[in-house]
Parts: sequence; structure tokens; C-alpha cells
Amino acid sequence: MSSVPDSGNYSRRTLVALMEDKPGVLGRVVNLFRRRNYNIESLSVGHSETPGISRMTVVVYGNDAVIEQVAKQLYKIVNVTKVSDISGEAAVFRELALLKVHAPSANRAEIKQLADIFRARIIDVYPESMVLEITGTEDKVDSLINMLRPFGIKELARTGRVAMVRGAGGAGGTGGGSR
Repeated sequence: MSSVPDSGNYSRRTLVALMEDKPGVLGRVVNLFRRRNYNIESLSVGHSETPGISRMTVVVYGNDAVIEQVAKQLYKIVNVTKVSDISGEAAVFRELALLKVHAPSANRAEIKQLADIFRARIIDVYPESMVLEITGTEDKVDSLINMLRPFGIKELARTGRVAMVRGAGGAGGTGGGSR
């Protein structure tokens, strides 16, 4: 994954970065990962509660040394104001997925029953397909996908992980600091 020396203790890590909402910032962040040969498992960016500030949630695979290097490199990007590793924090992790499933009338009741079990919503219906929306943990999303595979998944779109630390702390709580 990277040239950062250290053996073992590699795991999926979730970083939250706050950055100015300006053109080109996301491109610089992605180039940083590309140049350092870090693999981004998922990346989600959107507006935050503060006008002009975006929140990026990125999932990478690494150990403490790799994550520390990633954070240092992110801070070098002028528009990044805070980076937090929330992997060990008490946090809420969610993902959204849209699934278009092959659904002729003979299979609709069974697909609807699966959607109900997983608390997914049917948001569009056509003669031969249905579009479902599910929000939840990655495991929950994966489970529904696996249950729907036998019907034929025609299309799948996933947001990647979004995360928020529980409690009174903001944007990563104690897992990092601002510049």
C-alpha cells in the first residue's frame, strides 16, 4: 500500500477531514493519495454544518504509521483545517446504496419481503425491475446485496462510509486536532 515502514497492525481506518469548500481541494487530496500510493477504500465528501467547510470521510487500510503519515500529508494541503482518525472512537458509521434488481412480477413479493426485513425502501418500479434504497452499516448493505444477487442485480451505487463521533465532540472528537 505504501512505502511507510512498519510491520503488522494493518486495519481499515476511518479518517474525517474538514476542508474549505473551494474548487480543486478534493483533486489535491486524491492526488496526495495517488502520489503516496495509498489505496482509498471509500471516499465521501459533502457540506458540513459550517458554511464554506466540507467534510470528507475516507476509509484507508493501514497501521498507525501509515495513518499518521496520511494525516501529516493532508495537513500540508492549505485548505484542510482538521484531520481526525476516528477508527477507535465511539462513532456511528453508515452507508447508503441504491440497487436496481431484476424483478419480474413473479419475484416482486419475495423482493419486497427482503426489503422489509432489511428496512430498505422500494423507490422505483418498472415492469421488469425495481430500485431499492438501503441505509445502514456496511454489513447490513452487504447482506441485502447478497440476498438480492440470485434475482439479478442490474445496477448498484454505494456512497461509501460516512461517520460521526458520538456524544458532544465534533468532527472526530479526540481522535485528532485542528491546525
